[in-house]
Amino acid sequence: MIGGSGPTLAAIDVPPDAALEIGRRIWKNECGGTVAGLTSWNQGESFASLGIGHFIWYPAGQEGPFEESFPRLIAYLRANGARLPEWLKDGADCPWPDRQAFLRDLASPRMTGLRALLADTVPLQARFIIDRLEASLPRITATLPAEQRAAVGAEFYRVAAHPVGLYALADYVNFKGEGINPGERYHGQGWGLLQVLQGMSGSGNETGAPALAAYAGSAARVLERRVANSPPERNEARWLPGWLSRVATYRVSGPRV
Repeated sequence: MIGGSGPTLAAIDVPPDAALEIGRRIWKNECGGTVAGLTSWNQGESFASLGIGHFIWYPAGQEGPFEESFPRLIAYLRANGARLPEWLKDGADCPWPDRQAFLRDLASPRMTGLRALLADTVPLQARFIIDRLEASLPRITATLPAEQRAAVGAEFYRVAAHPVGLYALADYVNFKGEGINPGERYHGQGWGLLQVLQGMSGSGNETGAPALAAYAGSAARVLERRVANSPPERNEARWLPGWLSRVATYRVSGPRV
């Protein structure tokens, strides 16, 4: 509902089979749905990307502009009864100091055990992502002037009203974050869910296919702007075609969940 203090989101009731399907779609988006892709470290990055959502994990002493999420996933798995290997129970820092060390260890028992854990906990990882979405709207609107909160909340609910919309919202907030972290900016402009919802302004108030089309179009524009603003040495243009293909699945004509 939307009240005087801004929008709040009721608990998202997602049946286990629907959560699993959302998880599988996000897994496919992030790493082709492969077990090997559950443990990745992209060239040029200073962090590992792990699990169906390619949750970020920084080595000790490393900081970056992107929000670290893998330690929170580990805490979530532990709290929900997943059996973790001893070396992972702390989960504070990534034990591999850099990409080279990570790649050398890909076939080790520790790494194969990590992939097995991540492959066996897809439903829990999906629920973690959905819970993150559930918590995102009040956090997002809390950063806005009071007069802007209702409009952003209304766009959120326009998208969420369609069955594909929950996937689209959950996937994007996992993919590019909430858009409220001041460190996640290029030239002062963010690329998270907040910026996508703001970019839907003026697209009408219809739900269903028009809302999903407006959301997907705004997401594409936000990502194109991010690449245009990015430091040249990051060469983010190489990722843009895949990013745009991903957000195209948010339209009703794209793959359904």
